[in-house]
Amino acid sequence: MSERAFPVPDAVTRPFWDGVAKGVLRIQRCRGCDRHVFYPRAVCPFCMDAGLEWVEASGAGVVHSFTVVHRAPPDYRDEVPYVVALVDLAEGVRMMTRLVDVAPDGVTVGMPVEVAIQGEPRLPYFRPR
Repeated sequence: MSERAFPVPDAVTRPFWDGVAKGVLRIQRCRGCDRHVFYPRAVCPFCMDAGLEWVEASGAGVVHSFTVVHRAPPDYRDEVPYVVALVDLAEGVRMMTRLVDVAPDGVTVGMPVEVAIQGEPRLPYFRPR
C-alpha cells in the first residue's frame, strides 16, 4: 500500500490540526458577530471581521446527509464499505467526515453522533451517540 495523502496544516488551519492531534475538536468563532465558522478561515464569511478565535466544539452533532462508499481509491479499498457524512454540529456548522463504529446500513439522517478522534495521523471522525 502506498502512503496516504493527509491534510498539510498552514497558518490558518494549524490550530485546528493541533487540536485534533491532542484529541480536541476546535472550530472558530467570530468576535464580531458571535457565529461559529468551519472550515478554518482568516476572515468571517458572515460579517467579514478578521477577529476569529479558536474554541473547543462540543463534538455533538447529527447526520445531515451521507453516502456509502463501495468503490474507493486504491489506498482505501480495504476499508469499503464505509460511510462519508455531512454532520451538523451543535454549534451550527457542518463538517464532512467519516462515520465509524456503525454499519453502513445502521446510519440514518438525523442520527445523533459525537466526535471520535482517532488514527495516525489523528483525524476527526464521528460515531453514534
